[in-house]
Amino acid sequence: MLYRYRAGIPWRDLPAHFGDWKNVHRRLPRWCETGVIERIFRYLAADHDNKYMMIDSTIVRAH
Repeated sequence: MLYRYRAGIPWRDLPAHFGDWKNVHRRLPRWCETGVIERIFRYLAADHDNKYMMIDSTIVRAH
C-alpha cells in the first residue's frame, strides 16, 4: 500500500510480487479500521535512525 502511494500509481499497476491488486486494495480499509496502519507508523517512528521519515526529491512528486 505504501509503495502505491509513494510511486503514485493506480492500484491495477501494482507489481505482481505484492499479490493481486484487488486483495491489496480491500486490505487497506480493513487495516485502517483495525489500527494496523497506525501501529506500523508508530513502529517506524520509534526507529531512532529515522531513515523512514526522511523526505527528499525522490519521494516528493509534483503534480
